[in-house]
Amino acid sequence: MRILYSCVFYLLLPFILLRLLWRSFAAPAYARRWAERFGFFPYLRTTKKVVWLHTVSVGEFLAALPMIRRLLADESLQLVITTTTPTGSERVKATLGDAVFHVYAPYDVPDALARFFARINPTIYLVMETELWPNTLAACARRKIPAILINGRLSERSARGYARFAALTSPMLNNLSLALIQNAADAARFSQLGLPEAKVCVTGNIKFDLTLTDELRARATELKAKLAVAGERLVWIAASTHQGEDEIILDAFSAVRKKLADCGQSLLLILVPRHPERFERVGQLCEARGFTVLRRSRAEISADMDILLGDTMGELMLLFGASDMAFVGGSLVPNGGHNFIEPAAWGLPLFSGEHLFNFAEVSSLLAAADALDIAHNADELTTIIHGFCASEELRKHKGQNALRVAMENRGALDKTLAQINAILK
Repeated sequence: MRILYSCVFYLLLPFILLRLLWRSFAAPAYARRWAERFGFFPYLRTTKKVVWLHTVSVGEFLAALPMIRRLLADESLQLVITTTTPTGSERVKATLGDAVFHVYAPYDVPDALARFFARINPTIYLVMETELWPNTLAACARRKIPAILINGRLSERSARGYARFAALTSPMLNNLSLALIQNAADAARFSQLGLPEAKVCVTGNIKFDLTLTDELRARATELKAKLAVAGERLVWIAASTHQGEDEIILDAFSAVRKKLADCGQSLLLILVPRHPERFERVGQLCEARGFTVLRRSRAEISADMDILLGDTMGELMLLFGASDMAFVGGSLVPNGGHNFIEPAAWGLPLFSGEHLFNFAEVSSLLAAADALDIAHNADELTTIIHGFCASEELRKHKGQNALRVAMENRGALDKTLAQINAILK
């Protein structure tokens, strides 16, 4: 089956390269460093144990960052971090620099993997959440390299997809040495797909173990004072939005502003598209609607702007800290939602669309704690936002509920590191 899978990959390779080329038009970084994806890069020279961690893109890298910092504190270890996307690569380099060895992940075919393994010689392989590849895990098994799934999650939708390829999925899961999974429901779905129960360990979600540093809090307070014009206006952040959501958000923003104007209140929108290639397009959409837009990357904060476009990388936590309420995107369209834990850690009242299958457990915890409101359209979104604008007490109540959920679910990081260290010893 793996041989058939590899043959199919090679047959599709011209289309994969064309897709890379096509994506490079919107995001030029995709046109660079192609050789790394085929396992061509300088050899890693070290006498330390090599920990290979794969994080697909920015979200997975940031989720893994507390774990990475803990592993870096062990001087006997050399970390190799791979990503798939250029934005993930840029965030690794900007955050960690030379503290880690970083390249793109190799394509999941035997020759690329052989070159990759020869160049880094890993002691252990850690992979975040759902990024499982059959040849990669088979290569680890043949070389007797422990492969551990970290912060594993599997929605019902993804499980159905894997089930359609059961002949490939079950052997792939069996090549995992251990699966550290966020919750019991996801663990059950992994087991139904063929992951042996002896390899399953429910550890919780390490995304709850983030830390808001004093330096970050100070920067957020300073930015908030500028955005809020010393408390004269409220700040709403719409984070990680996808195509099809921005129009709904702008409709709701217009409607709320009209209602608030009658009461002498004002509202600023921080709009943060999920993908960098959409930054300029979304900025133009906002301007076409008649809003005064300031791009975060280009100018100082202005009191007369309507919208701050979050067109920088690595600042989402800061922008959450400078806000009064948070909408989390990928949810008004059937994308599955994004991470609620970051705004919850700031104690913000939360709202989103209905499509939350990728974050079902976290969204359920927040909804049960009366910390998350769901909107199905622009009218419902308008009602939720106006309610928060009208009541400081409501914002505080919902925000405290969100913060409590974030604090009560910490501890997964310690459990995860204990499992990793047990294998490394």
